[in-house]
Amino acid sequence: MRDIDVFTKLLALARPWLVERVDLDPKAESICVVLRHRSNARFRCPKCGAVLPLYDHIPLRSWRHLDHGSWATWLQARIPRVSCLFHGIRQVRVPWALPAARFSLAFEKHAIDTLLEADVLGAARLLRISWDEAWGFMDRAVERGLKAKKRRVIPRLGVDEKAVAKRHQYVTLVSDLDRGTVEFIADDRKIASLDRYYESLTKRQLAGIQAIAMDMWEPFITSTWRHVPDAGGKIVFDRFHIMKHMTQAVDEVRKAEHRRLLKDDDDTLKRTKYLWLFSEENLPERYAEWFARLKALNLKTGRAWAIKESLRDLWSYRRKGWAKRFWKAWYFWATHSRLPPVVKVARMLESHLANVLTYCDHVITNATSEGLNSKIQTVKKTPMVSATASI
Repeated sequence: MRDIDVFTKLLALARPWLVERVDLDPKAESICVVLRHRSNARFRCPKCGAVLPLYDHIPLRSWRHLDHGSWATWLQARIPRVSCLFHGIRQVRVPWALPAARFSLAFEKHAIDTLLEADVLGAARLLRISWDEAWGFMDRAVERGLKAKKRRVIPRLGVDEKAVAKRHQYVTLVSDLDRGTVEFIADDRKIASLDRYYESLTKRQLAGIQAIAMDMWEPFITSTWRHVPDAGGKIVFDRFHIMKHMTQAVDEVRKAEHRRLLKDDDDTLKRTKYLWLFSEENLPERYAEWFARLKALNLKTGRAWAIKESLRDLWSYRRKGWAKRFWKAWYFWATHSRLPPVVKVARMLESHLANVLTYCDHVITNATSEGLNSKIQTVKKTPMVSATASI
């Protein structure tokens, strides 16, 4: 079989395109496949699809194609242009590449497959492309995916923020809690950031939202109230963010008490920071005895930790009446603990109680969003670590 016939089959060329010749350069280890169209061929206008005769050609262009062994392969052709009555002179589409692309579709697909298995720098080395070209593949793949994505009602949303750089730079992340997919990302964490997502939805999609898990960040709350019908009964303040506030309160109590004890040469709380951050069932076995001794002491930190652990029982209730009854007892205990950080968190939760208790109606958390945050962090770090190691 001739090399022309081989590449015609490999490229799956259809009329009017054919392989004119194949040039080999052993010194450069490259293959150049020159393509042309048949004479008297007619082409479609890329805008309206009208079948038109050839107007002229653009200068010779090259596209990087799949390598053959260690040899780089290039496709070359002069792309035809047509003169459309409605759209003027237009460059026609070619079957082996996207408009304005410098790589064939087959190469782009192979590049995306490689990028899914390796970090950006590693994939760039394997593919013999630049860093910017690798990111270009990913950007175009995401753009194609978004265009192909069908509009649908997402009943349960997660809204979260993600730190992307130093100096408090964030993005807003909206996810589908049931499918575990990212639906929207916007710069910053302002009202306008989340507004952009809601404004992209139809009235049907907005009405179809049943529940939204989020933290108690006021811009997210305001935006949701603006756009989502009956938002008051659909916002659910995420239990993990709430417990994070309580855990921070425990740590503040520990630090203050540790400073006071050190003045009396008492280092009881030395190296205990992370013990108090564990929930009871997650405490490593090797620390169990030590932690039991600490809890037996009359420490303010121990009381703060007990109040924090007790709050977790709030989410075991499925009826609001019982949940409110538990809350009243817990709130009295917390606000009478004489532990300022604990009192502060308790009062904050009281001011947002209605949407803490909506958990009884919609049993959702932002765990999916947090998991996606972790994946984003991994994607963000991996290429940077590799790049740093190679410098």
